[in-house]
Amino acid sequence: MIPRGDTDLPFDTVLVANRGEIALRVVRTCRELGLRTVVVYSTADRDSAAVRAADRSVYIGPSTVRRSYLFAPAIIEAARQTGAQAIHPGYGFLSEDPDFAEICADNGLVFVGPRPELMSRLGDKAQARSLLAEAGMPLLPGSLGTVDNAAEAVELASEIGFPLIIKAVAGGGGRGMTIVWDGDDLVPAYHATRATAQTTFGDGRVYVERYCPQARHVEVQVLADEHGTVLHLGERDCSVQRRHQKLIEETPAPRLPEAVRKRLTGAAVRGAEAVGYTGAGTFEFLVDGDDCYFMEVNCRIQVEHPVTEMVTGIDLVREQLHIAAGRPLRFTQAEIEPRGVAIECRVNAEDPNRDFAPTAGSLTEFVPPGGPFVRVDTHARTGWSVPVEYDSLLAKVVAWAPDRALAIERMRRALDEFRIAGSGVRTTARYLSELLDDSSFRAGTHTTRFLEHRARAHRDEERGHESTATVGRRRT
Repeated sequence: MIPRGDTDLPFDTVLVANRGEIALRVVRTCRELGLRTVVVYSTADRDSAAVRAADRSVYIGPSTVRRSYLFAPAIIEAARQTGAQAIHPGYGFLSEDPDFAEICADNGLVFVGPRPELMSRLGDKAQARSLLAEAGMPLLPGSLGTVDNAAEAVELASEIGFPLIIKAVAGGGGRGMTIVWDGDDLVPAYHATRATAQTTFGDGRVYVERYCPQARHVEVQVLADEHGTVLHLGERDCSVQRRHQKLIEETPAPRLPEAVRKRLTGAAVRGAEAVGYTGAGTFEFLVDGDDCYFMEVNCRIQVEHPVTEMVTGIDLVREQLHIAAGRPLRFTQAEIEPRGVAIECRVNAEDPNRDFAPTAGSLTEFVPPGGPFVRVDTHARTGWSVPVEYDSLLAKVVAWAPDRALAIERMRRALDEFRIAGSGVRTTARYLSELLDDSSFRAGTHTTRFLEHRARAHRDEERGHESTATVGRRRT
């Protein structure tokens, strides 16, 4: 049985270096642990839910992220002013920044995450491929290091074939990737990806690997303590994506052969052991039939972590804090018993009819769904203004059920129940409900190109209607 009690921690105040629903979510777990919380905020977040919930809040700068949530000196000063001894970075922003983790250590602060040197090695995605190849991790054919010029890209393409994908070494969040279908597009795509990577991440290095157009995106959640214990908490399917960014996640992955599941979880644990990983982390894979290939490691908690919490009963933020305190994991692999199915839908302030363009405005109505086995992680509320400076996520809706069919129906009911209105604000809630009703999603046969294929089918259908109408007019 997984223990629920907590031993004393060597810190009593945690500063949350983030915003939105993840900041509020960390504050809530800290409160359950009896820890004081400090939330930092920018001009746009003065009246945020996280600021209201925290014991203390500190203003760190204007809405521009580089002058607030990415400005390490202001965050460190906020910790000094409030007596915080630990910093939880959430996800995004500084969560995978080894320099920030090192700055925390230099100032006597506990960084809730992996060691700086480990984040540096795994954050460089080309270096991570090479490092984990030595640990026996299954890799797609491609470069083990960076591809430093177009000639190298052409030579590599002749070896691995097309299609292939060019990825930024420092990329993340679905950005910094270009799919190349044939040789004519390779050199322009190579230069364009490097330029985008330099502009977006300040690092123009790229690597190349084979692209699997019919693959699924499946990731494995791990927890690892400083005493050499690594455990996995099962896998999540994240194949419903637009522009490589996830919209729907679920656990367990549907229609995944048990042999493949065991290979994935076993590879993730061995990989974490090989690199000496500590903390919560996610090993991401592509699954193509019975084959699976390692992609990258995310050295932080994931946006989709609630689905794992729903099926295991384990609070991942609580475990992050215990591991950061140097405590051993309090349960064994055999004691982790996932039950049922959990699905998460990300409700974003975006317009699906305009290629998911972000929308902003004041919410005149915001009433989240409820009911049995439905969890909503959100920071939004009626009267709140959706800012243009940050990610468009409004809420994460999570539904649990004993089986997948009921989980889908429960999620559809929850999304249909969601009431969101505001001048200029459009959301993905109805669109997500339609995706859940798609026959390929219900059958669990969808891949990472699910939305692309669906959009193409709709365009073909519309053209068919237009052609029929044209013929009809001519006959008339």
